[in-house]
Amino acid sequence: MSRASADIFDSVTQAAEGNAAQGLDPASMPEWDLSDLYAGPQAPEIKADIDASAGGAKRLLQTYQGKLAGLGRDGAALATAIAAYEGLSETMGKLGSYAGLLFYGNMSDPERAKFYGDVQERLTAIAGDLLFFELELNQIADADLAHALTTPALARYRPWLDDLRKEKPYQLEEKLEKLFLEKGMTSRAAFDRLFNETMSSLKFDVAGEPQPLSLEPALNLLMHPDRQKRKAASEAAAKVFKDNVRLFTLITNTLAKDKEISDRWR
Repeated sequence: MSRASADIFDSVTQAAEGNAAQGLDPASMPEWDLSDLYAGPQAPEIKADIDASAGGAKRLLQTYQGKLAGLGRDGAALATAIAAYEGLSETMGKLGSYAGLLFYGNMSDPERAKFYGDVQERLTAIAGDLLFFELELNQIADADLAHALTTPALARYRPWLDDLRKEKPYQLEEKLEKLFLEKGMTSRAAFDRLFNETMSSLKFDVAGEPQPLSLEPALNLLMHPDRQKRKAASEAAAKVFKDNVRLFTLITNTLAKDKEISDRWR
C-alpha cells in the first residue's frame, strides 16, 4: 500500500470509528451532490443527452463504419473521427455515472433502480452502434498508425490508442462483440446488481441495538471501541451472511463462469 493510500485508509478508518463511537444515524450522514451532472432523474437534459447520443452514434456509424481502417495514414481524418467518438463517450459516461451514483446512493429505492436500469438499457443500445469504432481502429496497420501519429491533432490520443492496441489480440468479430455487449445486461451486470441490491436490503439484529441495522452501520460497529459491541456486530453479520450463503455462492459461481466463457472465447 502506498503512503497516500495508507493515509486515506487511516482517515476513513478514523471517521468510521468516530461515527460508531458517537452513534451517528446513517440517515444524517452526507449524501452525494450530483447536481453538477443533472438536477434530478426527471431533468429534461437527461432525455436530451440520451437522444443526442443515440443520434450521434448513428451518424458516426453511417460516416465511418467500414472506412476507419482505410483512413490508415491520414492523421487529420483519424483525429476528427476520434474527437467525435470522444465527445459521445463523455456524454454517455456522464449519463452512466449519474444513473449509477444515484442508484448506489439508495439501492432499495425502486424508482432509482428503474431509472438506473432504463438508462443502462439505452446506453447499451447506443454502445452497440459504436462497437465497430474501436474494432476498426485496431485493424489499422502498425506502420500506418505510427505515421498518422506524427500529426499533432492525433498525437494527443497516443496514450488511449496504445491502450486500445493492447486489446487487439483478444478482440472478436463485431457480431460476437455485440452479442457479448447486449447479453452483458442479463449476465454479468444482472448478477452484480442482484448482489448489490441484496446487500443493501440485509438487516442485522445486533444485540443492544434498538432496531435492526443495515449493512453500513452494522459494519461500522466492527470498529467500535467497546469489545462487546464489536462481538455483537460480528455475530449478527456472520448469521445474516450464513443465511444468504446459497445466494452468494450462486452469484459468485455464475460470475466466475461468465468470466471463464468470455476469456475462453477471447
